[in-house]
Amino acid sequence: MRLSINKSRGLWWTISSIIILVGIISMVISSLNPNIKAPLRPSLDFIGGTRLQFVRDCGKPGNCDQPIDINVVREVAKSQGLGDSSIQLISENGQENGITIRTKNLETEQRSNLQNALTEKIGTFDPQKNQIDSVGATLGKELFTSGILALIVSFVGITVYMAFRFQLDYALLAIVALFHDILVTTGVFSILGLVFGVEVDSLFIVALLTITGFSVNDTVVIYDRIRETIKLHPEQPIAEVVDDAVNQTLSRSINTTLTTLLTLTAIFLFGGETLHYFSLALIVGFVMGAYSSIFIASTLLIWWRERTENYSVETPISSQES
Repeated sequence: MRLSINKSRGLWWTISSIIILVGIISMVISSLNPNIKAPLRPSLDFIGGTRLQFVRDCGKPGNCDQPIDINVVREVAKSQGLGDSSIQLISENGQENGITIRTKNLETEQRSNLQNALTEKIGTFDPQKNQIDSVGATLGKELFTSGILALIVSFVGITVYMAFRFQLDYALLAIVALFHDILVTTGVFSILGLVFGVEVDSLFIVALLTITGFSVNDTVVIYDRIRETIKLHPEQPIAEVVDDAVNQTLSRSINTTLTTLLTLTAIFLFGGETLHYFSLALIVGFVMGAYSSIFIASTLLIWWRERTENYSVETPISSQES
């Protein structure tokens, strides 16, 4: 099968624009939501507070016979003055026998009162599986600032590298494709935050950094093949050059992406609560990275070179200097 990506480039751009627009709308709604007040629902990593995880002791007879009613948990939290807390059920041995509560900073007495009240309503907890974590607001702000700075530095580094290895227009179009992947991933998690209460933590920043590396690697492979083809056939129309380059590298891109997705899917299904949404972010980002490398970065290069009519000479900066 041979792809002719340039003929349908308007379709690819429309699909991406719709997905990004839906994500942006979700981020605006999320920012206006008084319970979130941010484009993405932030975890305690960023805003500070206390996270409590309680898991029922199913070794005690009858303790786990009834499923946990999350509405009962919310009522208990409200009675303790914690009605605005984020509450989620967690799975234990295939059943939802645990709860995670993210709330404001709690003193030791407040934690004990909450745990005792929950024990009365939903059962005895296993002390060995209980977890209580506290994050200060100052540390949360530092984590957020460091994460954003890391993303900015990575984008600048990628731009410099692409401009040196190829040309400046290659670099700028690759950055556009990267922004596409980041916006889609953040948009998906904004929707998940609004609908399902999914929060983003410091691992989400790590996921975004990983996505940029994966995406630009795919783009570099395609751009490298485009550059080589133009050197060999400078008279060939840029649309044909790009189509040839994409088709020559298509099997590699698909195989690399599928192999990576198999591992990420396994982590998503069996990696536990901590890695659950980290792996989901990577799955979304890697799929979008492969898509943008083939259908966005490549078609943008065709569009730009057809406008500038400057695609007959392709000499990278490094070759000029040598």
